[in-house]
Amino acid sequence: MYGFFQKIAAEFCGTFAIVTVGVGSICADRYLQTQGQAAFGLVGVALAYGFGVAGMVSALAHISGAHLNPAITVGMWVNRRVDTLHGFFYVVAQLVGSLAAAYLLVAVLPESAWATDGLATPDLASDITRWRGMVIAGALAAVIVFVYFATIVDESGAFRRLGGIAVGLAVTSDVLFGTPFVGASAANPARTFGTALASHHWHNHGVFWIGPLFGGIIAAVVYERFFLGDQPPSDSQSAAAVSKSAKSTRS
Repeated sequence: MYGFFQKIAAEFCGTFAIVTVGVGSICADRYLQTQGQAAFGLVGVALAYGFGVAGMVSALAHISGAHLNPAITVGMWVNRRVDTLHGFFYVVAQLVGSLAAAYLLVAVLPESAWATDGLATPDLASDITRWRGMVIAGALAAVIVFVYFATIVDESGAFRRLGGIAVGLAVTSDVLFGTPFVGASAANPARTFGTALASHHWHNHGVFWIGPLFGGIIAAVVYERFFLGDQPPSDSQSAAAVSKSAKSTRS
């Protein structure tokens, strides 16, 4: 069993890694364009970010669950699969990990690679309203959270051992769809916060918290209620065990 601080460290390291790779790939694409070289474009960025998430979830799921996204953590908390203390510090670790990655990129990359679009901080397209942006970001987060519950949380899931890959594919598809409308990785508030603070790019920032958190909660509750009825949260299992033990003692 891993301790509290090891779990927090895993969330920090995992989020740091995916933000470094995800945002770094966008910066690399921008840099290639400024140098007149062939860029790898949206598909390359989506694959880089998806592979990064797949790798880190696969590497860290056995330690902390590898949430790496406040939308997942809040969804787990609402369903009582993570307690308030762990949930709070998981989110803090995710935010700090994202911020550390963002400042690292600002420090080591040429300004031309990140300054033009606020370190690739998600923002709304010119013809997307905030309300529509929240719906899109919420839908993107819902996909990720639903896949996470189906593959990482659900013990009977057919692809549980490949859960990290499944989550990574969900992120890849989200980036491909969401980037033109709400920016890459709009479904992860931690990723948005880190780059926003490092680059002072706060345009429509609330959209990328409200949308993903609501979307994540809806997806988590739906999966919990419809598919995890036979797998209650750990605290409920503990309570059931205590009750059963007490009954045995009385008999």
